[in-house]
Amino acid sequence: MSAAVQISADIAAMSFEDALAELERIVKGLEGGQQKLEDAIGAYERGAQLRAHCEAKLAEADARVAAIVAGADGSLTLKTEA
Repeated sequence: MSAAVQISADIAAMSFEDALAELERIVKGLEGGQQKLEDAIGAYERGAQLRAHCEAKLAEADARVAAIVAGADGSLTLKTEA
């Protein structure tokens, strides 16, 4: 996606799982091809927002996981900036 997607407040408040479930419903609806053109365009736009939100949530989780460091004794700590 080349341009930044503006995410609506209702999507920004969603959990990753809820956003992904809605995105899956939208994709199935678009694949069915039974929507009116305007409805399909609106669904596609919302889907783009949901996708961007899911990608941001995954990036946040990845950063948190990358910050976890295993100690020699097997304990887990957060990596700190030096």
